[in-house]
Amino acid sequence: MISKTYAPQEIEDKWYSYWIENKFFQSKPNPDKEPYTIVIPPPNVTGVLHMGHMLNNTIQDILIRKARMEGKEACWVPGTDHASIATEAKVVAMLKERGISKRDLSRDEFLEYCWEWTHKYGGIILKQLRKLGASCDWDRTRFTMEPDLYDSVIDVFIDLYNKGQIYRGHRMVNWDPQARTTVSDEEVIMKEVNQKLVYLRYPLVGEDGEGRMEEGVTIATTRPETIMADVAICVNPADERYQHLIGKKVLIPLIDRAIPIIADDYVEMEFGTGCLKVTPAHDTNDYELGKRHNLPIIDLLNEDGTLNDKAQILIGEERFVARKKIIKMLEESGNLVKVEEYKSNVGHSERTNSVIEPRLSEQWFLKMGEISKPAFENVMNDTVQLIPAKFKNTYRHWMENVRDWNISRQLWWGHRIPAYYLNDGTMIVAKSKREALRKAQHEYQLFALTEEDITQDPDVLDTWFSSWLWPISVFNGIKEPDNEEVNYYYPTNDLVTAPEILFFWVARMIIAGYEYRGRYPFKNVYLTGIVRDKQGRKMSKSLGNSPDPIDLIDQYGADSIRTGMLFSSQAGNDLPYDEKLIEQGRNFGNKIWNAFRLVKGWTVDSELPVPGGSKLAVQWFESKLNQTLAEVQDHFSKFRISDALNSVYKLIWDDFCAQYLEMIKPGFEQPIDLSTYDSTLDFFDRLMRLLHPFMPFISEEIWQNIIERGEKESICVAHFPQAAEFDQALLNDFDVLFELVSSIRNLRNSKGISPKTALPLAIRTDANERYTTLTPLIEKLANVEGISFVTGEADGNSFRVKSDEFFVNLADELDVEAERENLLRELDYTKGFLESVMKKLSNERFVANAKGDIVEKERAKQADAEAKIATLTEALARLG
Repeated sequence: MISKTYAPQEIEDKWYSYWIENKFFQSKPNPDKEPYTIVIPPPNVTGVLHMGHMLNNTIQDILIRKARMEGKEACWVPGTDHASIATEAKVVAMLKERGISKRDLSRDEFLEYCWEWTHKYGGIILKQLRKLGASCDWDRTRFTMEPDLYDSVIDVFIDLYNKGQIYRGHRMVNWDPQARTTVSDEEVIMKEVNQKLVYLRYPLVGEDGEGRMEEGVTIATTRPETIMADVAICVNPADERYQHLIGKKVLIPLIDRAIPIIADDYVEMEFGTGCLKVTPAHDTNDYELGKRHNLPIIDLLNEDGTLNDKAQILIGEERFVARKKIIKMLEESGNLVKVEEYKSNVGHSERTNSVIEPRLSEQWFLKMGEISKPAFENVMNDTVQLIPAKFKNTYRHWMENVRDWNISRQLWWGHRIPAYYLNDGTMIVAKSKREALRKAQHEYQLFALTEEDITQDPDVLDTWFSSWLWPISVFNGIKEPDNEEVNYYYPTNDLVTAPEILFFWVARMIIAGYEYRGRYPFKNVYLTGIVRDKQGRKMSKSLGNSPDPIDLIDQYGADSIRTGMLFSSQAGNDLPYDEKLIEQGRNFGNKIWNAFRLVKGWTVDSELPVPGGSKLAVQWFESKLNQTLAEVQDHFSKFRISDALNSVYKLIWDDFCAQYLEMIKPGFEQPIDLSTYDSTLDFFDRLMRLLHPFMPFISEEIWQNIIERGEKESICVAHFPQAAEFDQALLNDFDVLFELVSSIRNLRNSKGISPKTALPLAIRTDANERYTTLTPLIEKLANVEGISFVTGEADGNSFRVKSDEFFVNLADELDVEAERENLLRELDYTKGFLESVMKKLSNERFVANAKGDIVEKERAKQADAEAKIATLTEALARLG
């Protein structure tokens, strides 16, 4: 017995457990099958499901389920990323609640807490993906810090170092004071912020060494807290205002340290005061300027963004607190000229939202010039396809301007850099301290050395330096490059991810693929849009504009969420989230459920002959189904997943439920013939298989109930329906049928005539055979009788469909006087409307001065009104 209403909560849990128990998602290399592989973009181990994950993983599941049903060896590898910065932040916050500071712990002690966090919270998001219906091979779940993947990262570092691709250098980097680590250029988000532009006076040093304020120079800065690290004032050598000062010195306000005035073409004379303070330790451009002029470097900031001893004043103050205080101190000292409100773009850490500090630091870098060339060329020539292709331009810009990758991070949680230092500073890159000792003893003849004399580099590798190996390392392809799994599953087929990590991850995976496998890691990269709210804002928990996906699943069911997210989600285009789309998904599920209940509720009579209309309806829907299957396959081949869903939606809702079932359903309490019933169940079977990748749960429930299934049968391994030939002429005839039926029904409604009243229909056409064939369905759907064919005019209301004219005689059913009054009323109104239009058009000034399109609109109104008057007059004439 099929329940009256569809209850997704019960059904979804039941079928997901069934799929897992029967290992339908499990994959093993099978030389007799074509592999289809997807690796999940590993979510942060600290993460929980958000709306972006919902969209991304729904698309992946649709692709993998379809491939599985097509008989491919479908393998979807799940996993999580250790997320160094995010996880450390979570653990530090947890420790703070316990009254513990990271600074009070040894590295090993802190890492124990990180593992505690990971074991407790690390699997949450993967469990949540199960509720969405994700058909991953969960036995393959990987984690970027597990031993094999950890070793792979270290092996790659050592290999690239030995190739001369990795080096250690003193560079200006992006420093995140909150996370206390460097971050890459791609992890810096520029935001426009309101600031103070502070104008301050540097006194000129006189011959007596005293400062003379009236002869000094004025500079403008948004960062007055860094003036204590100034090492020069720079002017343009062509600036006549300052040429006489070049070579002289000024005093830094508040600390009275003398610095020189230098000249460089870099300074723009028109910008600000034309004088630039040079602070090499705290500005990238100043750093380059300082190198050209051999200027010293003074770094006055600690790792956490507080001022250190080199600042001389405000030591220990946080940088932004120091900024406010120093403005007041400058005012009190008489060095402050003025303060203006100023807007500028300031870099923020993507991870912590902290304002980035440019900072000189010893870091590890990967040379990107040569290693990135194959990844650039093979995206540009479409060996690897970006979908949509518009992202190729963005990719090109980044790859053509690629900079060496800063791969070290000042954290403890992550893959520790395998570099070891001897007491004399000698560096050895090795896989372990024991191997480093062996190298020191054999290569440097330091036989007395012990492991206690060796110190490992404290930094860890950038998280992306592990995930760039993901499509290879999940199949152990770094440690065992010729193993069965990597040879079978690599390269993977499709990657589904977000555009914002095109460089962080996608480009780098392609680089690693060519470096370590000689091939691309995936053929297609489907870039989803960003899920935004109705105001166009990116959905986030911090803004409070993002619903909890699990709550939505509990309320509407996973199938509803999956379809709702996809109804308006084109590749690469942002998705304007609206809960009404989720409701549309739920309504779709209910429509399918009710249609199935209707069919299964019919009584079947095996002795009944097949009605002509039903036979024709079956033929039509067979063609319609095959036409849609071809359409869906075309959409999939072009990664138009949303369009594919909309085609399926229209086929089921409009063509099957609204049209086909209406054509074949038996009369009230009458049985249906066996042939039509079996055909209908066969259609249901194929429709559910077509629907399954999009709505896996309801399709499984109905498919299992169509006929009695075996113990280990499932729709998820049934064959995906394939398109066959279809009869286009028949489809065209039925388009005419549906338009005709709709016109007759609209006519009934407008005249208030009951649908139960049979009406006579006359047809004027050159295609009598078409309507003779369609007669049973015209009579049933439109409730007409006595269909006749005429060569001229006929009594009744007329309308056209395509090139044919139809006459429905309503004389016996119509209140003639009431109809005449309605027509006269409408005729009178239309004549009045035409009169007002003609007044405008007869006004020469209006016609001469109004825009051309406005005049044309008025003329169109004239034509429409005249045509309507003719129609109404003709209708009145027919009434006599």
